[in-house]
Amino acid sequence: MAFPHLQQPSFLLASLKADSVNKPFAQRCQDLVKVIEDFPAKELQTIFPWLVESIFGSLDGVLVGWNLRCLQGRVSPVEYSIAMEFLDPGGPMMKLVYKLQAEDYKFDFPVSYLPGPVKASIQERVLPDSPLYHNKVQFPPPGGLGLNLALSPFEYYLFFFALSLITQKPLPGALHIRTSDCAYFILVDRYLSWFLPTEGNVLPLLSSSPGAPSPSPAPRTPAMPFASYGLHHTSLLKRHISHQTSVNADPASHEIWRSETLLQVFVEMWLHHYSLEMYQKMQSPHAKLEVLHYRLSVSSALHSPAQPSLQALHAYQVLAALVLFLFTPARGEPFMPTEEHVLVVRLLLKHLHAFSHSLKAEQLSPSAHSHAASPLEEFKRAAVPRFVQQKLYLFLQHCFGHWPLDASFRAVLEMWLSYLQPWRYAPEKQAQSSDSQARCVSERWAPFVQENLLMYTKLFVGFLSRALRTDLVSPKNALMVFRVAKVFAQPNLAEMIQKGEQLFLEPELVIPHRQHRLLAAPPFTSSFLSSWPPAVTDNSFKVKSHVYGLEGQDCKYTPMFGPEVRTLVLRLAQLITQAKQTAKCLSDQCGESAAARPFLSWLGFCPTDTNGSYAANDLDELGQDSVRKTDEYLEKALEYLCQMFRLSEAQLAQLTLALGTTQDENGKKQLPDCIVGEDGLILTPLGRYQIINGLRKFDIEYQGDAELQPIRSYEIASLVRLLFRLSSAINCRFAGQMAALCSRADFLGSFCRYHLTEPGLADRHLLSPVQRGRTASRAQGPRLSLRFLGSYRTLLSLLLAFFVASLFCIGPLPCTLLLVLGYLLYAVAMTLLTERGKLHHL
Repeated sequence: MAFPHLQQPSFLLASLKADSVNKPFAQRCQDLVKVIEDFPAKELQTIFPWLVESIFGSLDGVLVGWNLRCLQGRVSPVEYSIAMEFLDPGGPMMKLVYKLQAEDYKFDFPVSYLPGPVKASIQERVLPDSPLYHNKVQFPPPGGLGLNLALSPFEYYLFFFALSLITQKPLPGALHIRTSDCAYFILVDRYLSWFLPTEGNVLPLLSSSPGAPSPSPAPRTPAMPFASYGLHHTSLLKRHISHQTSVNADPASHEIWRSETLLQVFVEMWLHHYSLEMYQKMQSPHAKLEVLHYRLSVSSALHSPAQPSLQALHAYQVLAALVLFLFTPARGEPFMPTEEHVLVVRLLLKHLHAFSHSLKAEQLSPSAHSHAASPLEEFKRAAVPRFVQQKLYLFLQHCFGHWPLDASFRAVLEMWLSYLQPWRYAPEKQAQSSDSQARCVSERWAPFVQENLLMYTKLFVGFLSRALRTDLVSPKNALMVFRVAKVFAQPNLAEMIQKGEQLFLEPELVIPHRQHRLLAAPPFTSSFLSSWPPAVTDNSFKVKSHVYGLEGQDCKYTPMFGPEVRTLVLRLAQLITQAKQTAKCLSDQCGESAAARPFLSWLGFCPTDTNGSYAANDLDELGQDSVRKTDEYLEKALEYLCQMFRLSEAQLAQLTLALGTTQDENGKKQLPDCIVGEDGLILTPLGRYQIINGLRKFDIEYQGDAELQPIRSYEIASLVRLLFRLSSAINCRFAGQMAALCSRADFLGSFCRYHLTEPGLADRHLLSPVQRGRTASRAQGPRLSLRFLGSYRTLLSLLLAFFVASLFCIGPLPCTLLLVLGYLLYAVAMTLLTERGKLHHL
């Protein structure tokens, strides 16, 4: 057995490393093709780890490699075509993999770069439930750094390929690259089509390969025994491990190991990224007790009876560590997948649906489980339920709970909806009669719905909780609600889900062997090549096994069509109605504002709203077309929800009135829902929700000193500060004289009061009691304000007046005198009108 770290430095490796720096990309690939064809496996195994890392980048993300996630054909057509040809499943790189696979080479892969739950399990000396890790753990030699996995070349290549999606961070300039056009995404699609074929029963072979690749070698014996999370099962590669071959055997039995490995690696690397606490939640008490018993037996075997004290101490330490491991929540930052990660997982799910349901009608019958069925056909039946369902469910739960409440959640949503609709990707698609008529879901999909009940029901409740916290006025959020409602409202789907819930909630018959089976999670680790369990005709038992296997025995199931979820749906329907009204009001408000704003308003001839305008969402940026789309999405979503849950118009109207969503007489939005407290208005939870989602708002006005209000965008900041200091000095110096002038009862007193006395704050509204007290205690006296001279509008108006005067040959000084005289006449007239108005009110 040869290991890379035991080999002497190779001259071939040194020359290739030098060429990678000096030669262009095309020449390097041509040289690699010649090296793969000409050199023996003994020489190639020394360059293989370096070559894989140079292509996919390092596991720590420092080396980018070929940057396949940003390589596009329309941007770099030459490099793209060369890379795709080299990495094609029938290309030179895969030939190198098979060449090394035939010689039984092994390559070390560090455990520290595996997904979090897997790494934690192995470091705790507990073997994960996937057969991918069985007989591969290598303990470090004296002075070693950590645990390693001894992987075959095919496994080593796929590990790097799959993990590059997570470890390699996209470059800053690649944020707007379309994922479906990148080389990595297309390579994933090619690998899935090659190793998981939807047509035929035999995988394609390399035509130029010297011989068929040999099966995987026998597993190693680990240096220390491991315990499995669940029951002990044989490896998925049992037939190939034992080299059971015959001349008349199905050719697929020699090649099925590639399909198994590919699917296991993709699922483990892409979906096994949730917290350890969620993973432990699924484990049954039977499995945990088995691990505990195994740990104690190991600790007893490691110590002799002559050392009872040390044995007891070690047993106690092992027990304490195990209890902490099994029942303490995992700490640390939660893993957050990227949109690209989710899109690739969606591609995997879509292909798996096509792969799993590509069986012919005669192969779907119960008699197809006979010995005549090929291994590939058996694998198609087992691919989704035994390899994908469990980890995908936890992955989706993790995304639903940790993804930000923004429009990027659309990627997770579409991945979830793709899994829920296998009929869309089955080869025999149903013909749709018309665009207006929804396609009915066939009864043949009822077993899939029942065996994936939690995927439909619990995740639907999770989506409801997200939708109730988002701004449904936004077209992107409205589209997500519409998409979910449209999928679940497909004819016959709601009835299937309801039937599945009835099967789960019906009383369980007391049968001893069945009760024992319900206590343990389904054995996802068992090989599909091993003998199948007896066919279970009880659909109720199937549904209960599914739910208990994913949620545990202590799960509290909330029926999708029960009263709790129905209340949430009614609340969502009410919010949809509110969002539609808000979108219409915002649209009308934008139209009125645009129509009421003249062309010369920026010159200061029209009043300006100093308190700012209201913009709660992206409607102002997208225009009237977004309002129309939002209204359409919400209208159809409301229709679908009413159809699914049989909601009547009377129920919707009653809830709408009860929650106070009606408008006032003038058609304007009311204030947010609040109550009057000792210190003023206090928002209720409904009022907070209305403000956060832009459904209602307070008419906020500046209530303080006009001289101290924030500097506006139409003012010169330095000039405003200078004028404030000047007016403050004048007011401080002549405060007594101004007060005496304003107290006069003649015309001069009225003239001074019009210019110097600040308008009273008593007329302002919406002041809290505390603020009213502060306002009343503040002494208001006559003062001079020069802040209006710091406005761009005022200065521009004066400049325009001087320009017009120059056209009539009027100099600056006469123009200034005319402006002052004109203002004095205007001020006298306004003073007389003001005094007359006061006498009239008296």
